[in-house]
Amino acid sequence: MKDIKLTDKFHRTVDYLRISVTDRCNLRCIYCMPSEGVRHVEHRDILSYEEITRIVRVASGLGVRKVRITGGEPLARKHISRLIASIREVPWIDDLSLTTNGVLLEHYASELAGAGLHRINVSLDSLKPERYREITRGGDIYRVIKGIEAAEKAGLMPIKINMVPIRGFNGDEIGEFAGITRDTPYHVRFIEFMPIGGRELWSPEKYIATDEIKASVERIGSLYPVRMRKIGPARYFRFGDAPGVIGFISALTHHFCGDCNRLRITSDGKLRPCLFSETEIDLKPALRSSSTPSDKEIERLLKLAIEIKPERHMLDKSRELPPPGSPSYLASPLKPMSRIGG
Repeated sequence: MKDIKLTDKFHRTVDYLRISVTDRCNLRCIYCMPSEGVRHVEHRDILSYEEITRIVRVASGLGVRKVRITGGEPLARKHISRLIASIREVPWIDDLSLTTNGVLLEHYASELAGAGLHRINVSLDSLKPERYREITRGGDIYRVIKGIEAAEKAGLMPIKINMVPIRGFNGDEIGEFAGITRDTPYHVRFIEFMPIGGRELWSPEKYIATDEIKASVERIGSLYPVRMRKIGPARYFRFGDAPGVIGFISALTHHFCGDCNRLRITSDGKLRPCLFSETEIDLKPALRSSSTPSDKEIERLLKLAIEIKPERHMLDKSRELPPPGSPSYLASPLKPMSRIGG
């Protein structure tokens, strides 16, 4: 097939689709979900696996080559391996990954690999059992560690461990997380705490900028730049000849919008051109039309999303990010991350 590329009006090639399969999760992480939880999407509004596969098939014909399955917690949805196997049968999808909190990974790692999953990302914000339990409101760190080991054994590599440093909570563990790369081939990535979900979940006082995170890592060793083959939001480094690498994802201080190549689909079928915008296009009418639905309509909506994709997010209100504590830097009213998809 001729290599098709869809570009937006800012000349960015869009070839990456992130798909949430559920807004439900078996953890209640403090920066992701309010203590009382969230109102979940009704079951009838959740996209079926057949509908998701259909969207991927249409998107692949437009040039999408990379798909990531997210949640909520995607492994909490029944028979997730069936979806993985279905997407693997779609032509031209050459990178299929999944983001998980790792709690159920030990049970599913081998099955996911057998279904055709290429690799995983694990969200993990503390290596201390009690603190992890506090952050997740009840999670067991040892289940996650066993899950990561099972994923490595199953060949779901490279394993990427995503950590969100939060001041006064887990910021003192930055060096310990970075040290993981000295003994394993894992990619440890530090992600700036993003203002999503309102002030109950985010405040400037909790925010740690990437430059400060990187300085904390450099206290335990010199970092050397690493060139990665795949384009993405992270800037990568490593300690000398360490087997693993360290990445920094700076959504705010060094925003990566200029290289953004993705669209997002929420579990209830809303197509989002940008994570940090409430602009959504509902795909369900095209998928569930009483008349014979046409893939052309899905194709049109995907193209529309690319056409209206903004040049950059406006979370900082200006080109310069106000310092932490600035009253002008208000938390965004965006939906909690569990509703959008990680």
